[in-house]
Amino acid sequence: MEKVTIKDIAKVANVSYATVSRALSGSPEIGEATRERILKICDEMKYIPDSVARSMVKRRTNILGVVTASINNPFMSELIERVEISAREHGYSLMVCNSSYDLQLEKRQYSLLLGRRVDGIIVIPAGRDTAENLSSYPSSIPVVYVSENLQDGEQSYVAIDNDCGARMGVEYLHSLGHKRILYLGRRSGSLTHKLRADGVISACKRCDMEVNFKDNLSFGKTSSEVGYVLAKEYFENPSDETAIFCATDALAIGAMRAADEKGIRIPEDISVLGFDNISFSGLPRIGLSTVEQPKADMAAAAVEILLERIEGDVSEPGCKIVTPRLVERTSCRKI
Repeated sequence: MEKVTIKDIAKVANVSYATVSRALSGSPEIGEATRERILKICDEMKYIPDSVARSMVKRRTNILGVVTASINNPFMSELIERVEISAREHGYSLMVCNSSYDLQLEKRQYSLLLGRRVDGIIVIPAGRDTAENLSSYPSSIPVVYVSENLQDGEQSYVAIDNDCGARMGVEYLHSLGHKRILYLGRRSGSLTHKLRADGVISACKRCDMEVNFKDNLSFGKTSSEVGYVLAKEYFENPSDETAIFCATDALAIGAMRAADEKGIRIPEDISVLGFDNISFSGLPRIGLSTVEQPKADMAAAAVEILLERIEGDVSEPGCKIVTPRLVERTSCRKI
């Protein structure tokens, strides 16, 4: 069967080639009735647009590249899903690469995306090491870094207000009467975790609360398994903390599993608060109260900043700091 062309559509619709082209591109010059009639004929004739030819004319592929540190991380995978939705709304598809926290692999994937001539690249998450790692590649392709506040004035980025989120979590626990808490998360490594931990420390000082740290996490490892191991160690020799504030929901879910194995009830015996609001956290058996990173807002902002630079409307770096939200469920109680 021969491929259906715009000329074929024009002949059946009894209109010009230009009219069909305008109808397919969404031009306002075409009346709605005419557009609907042409689109219906396209469907009936199973017309497939030649995106490659269009991209050659526009010198674009309508593809955005995504480099992520861990596709298995639930927060990152959910954020990528939101990026895909936002990109699709603007007529773009995604090409996703997973670096598994390997900076050398990250470089190769970045080079791969450049070779595929993607129109722009989104990096999730993006720390300073990643920004420095990729900045050595001379390219006119715009890049937006997501989930870390780079604060260098040279890169476009979207980040959560980590200090605000940490303060929000501490003040919430304080409002429930907690005076001593355990913080499960790194104090060094990525800027995100440093800002989050520093925010917890300063908020605890303001609220006259004591905080103990369990932070012997290797870089990049904030999974539920790590949370389980650290909480299990803590429960072997617990002190008098009444709540655990975790740097990620994954860590919190691991801590809840360790508590369950020890017969420690949540929230009756100890409260647990997370950070991220991944989809698992809302399951009835988990019911994790958490500080939410608004993934839809972050994704939409990242795509918007990237497309502004693809279209050439803006050249200087853009940034967006997103405000977190507290989500109350059943894992914390008043004491």
